Amino acid sequence: MADIPQESEEQEAVSEPFVSHLIELRNRLLIAAGSVLVLFICLVPFANELYEWFAKPLISNLPQGGTMISTEPHGPFFIPFKFAFATAFALAIPVVLYQVWAFIAPGLYRNEKNIALPLVVSSTLLFYLGIFFAYYVVFPIIFKFFIGMAPEGVAVMTDISSYMSFALKLFFAFGVAFEVPVATVLLARMGVVSTQAMAQQRPYIILGAFVLGMLMTPPDIFSQIMLAIPVCLLFELGLFFARRLEKRDEKNSQND
Repeated sequence: MADIPQESEEQEAVSEPFVSHLIELRNRLLIAAGSVLVLFICLVPFANELYEWFAKPLISNLPQGGTMISTEPHGPFFIPFKFAFATAFALAIPVVLYQVWAFIAPGLYRNEKNIALPLVVSSTLLFYLGIFFAYYVVFPIIFKFFIGMAPEGVAVMTDISSYMSFALKLFFAFGVAFEVPVATVLLARMGVVSTQAMAQQRPYIILGAFVLGMLMTPPDIFSQIMLAIPVCLLFELGLFFARRLEKRDEKNSQND
């Protein structure tokens, strides 16, 4: 009978850290969700202006007198708010990633912490860079091409909801594709594949970049090429940094 209190004490000792981790996870999720909500509330008064900026690459390429349309009665009211929420979520990504980092950091070794934080920062910046590349480089080219290919007598009038869905998919595709350097460095650092092996597989990676462009972009050759080429260049950038890290590790091991 004396063993029963001892067993219950051991169970409590095991359950307490688990419960504390759950509480910390809940708090960090609340902070992440709260940051999105606060940013959304701040952006709501500027929802229409935000959507006008968002739609500028298409509107600027429409024929003279051309406009966007809404096929739903509530579209002009709800669509700008949806885009404002999407913008709030994108702007809150650094806060969300920091909460993830703060939650897992205590369980990491020193060398893992040294590389994890730079990777979180670089992945965030690369995601934003992919979005800006899509907006300022890809959109003007593909919309000019699409509108220019319209048959004579066909008026191009894009629905605001369809445009938002199309553009957000491209934003996400380019944002994810620009994470290639981070993925390359991680694969090398984790020992999954060496930089030498990745360099030897370059032709297959280039082919994979074009397949990725085909799967993640609309079915037109311009979008696919404009996604595949940056992916190839970013792979080379990630390979360059992975090699430098390998050389630094070899040098440190020799010094030790």
